[in-house]
Amino acid sequence: MTADPSAGSRIDTSRPHPARVYDWLLGGKDNYPVDEEVAAKLPPEARLNAMRNRAFMQRAAAWLAGNGIDQFLDIGTGIPTEPNLHQIVQGIVPSARIAYADNDPIVLRHAEALLVSSPEGSTDYIEADVRKPGTILDHARTFLDFNRPIALSMIALMHFITDDENPYVLTRTLLDALPSGSYFVFSHGTADEHPHLVKSVTTTYRKGEIPLRMRTRAEIEPFFEGLELVAPGLVTATKWYKDSPAPAQEPSGFYVGVARVP
Repeated sequence: MTADPSAGSRIDTSRPHPARVYDWLLGGKDNYPVDEEVAAKLPPEARLNAMRNRAFMQRAAAWLAGNGIDQFLDIGTGIPTEPNLHQIVQGIVPSARIAYADNDPIVLRHAEALLVSSPEGSTDYIEADVRKPGTILDHARTFLDFNRPIALSMIALMHFITDDENPYVLTRTLLDALPSGSYFVFSHGTADEHPHLVKSVTTTYRKGEIPLRMRTRAEIEPFFEGLELVAPGLVTATKWYKDSPAPAQEPSGFYVGVARVP
């Protein structure tokens, strides 16, 4: 495990942070009262949906590793919750290399302790914001081989990027840096399955000063423009599975997809 030497900024416990709110929803303990205050006001479905979304990540990571992908760039890592991406991947490909990136200092502190690689492989951590993709890519190039396929993972991240922050351009900048044969693993919050909850969820995050922009399926499709979607395509989280048993077919509040870079 290595970390960006510039990391170490102070943790702000006076304002909620999406990574810590998500940690509370997953049953974690690495959050503060301000985070719990936001999370506890969300509808009960939010907790179940967070778990279904994470289960998608685990299935997708296992499938990619099983198909030979041994390099991962995971942006919006969140606070480590086992099994973590590298544990799944390195359980299949022990020599795999995984670079994690997040913008909350508390994630770095836990990453240093918990995101420990297998002896054969390696993990790295970048403290950076997806709004600065160049910073992420510059560091990732020192750790990953950009001449070979890389899986870019962006799970439950871009619904915190508002329209005026150019979410499609940010994503495209990262994808354009990947070599042919790479993969994109993506999930995004939506109100399509829970239209009656959109107002309460958005209001709760807004009161916590966390921007939230849930998107429809039509608005999520452009994130995959120019890529080759892997079957079953762009679907809700519980409908994406490959070699594993089918999960319970329940609403998830997320659209997900895995796509290949041509």
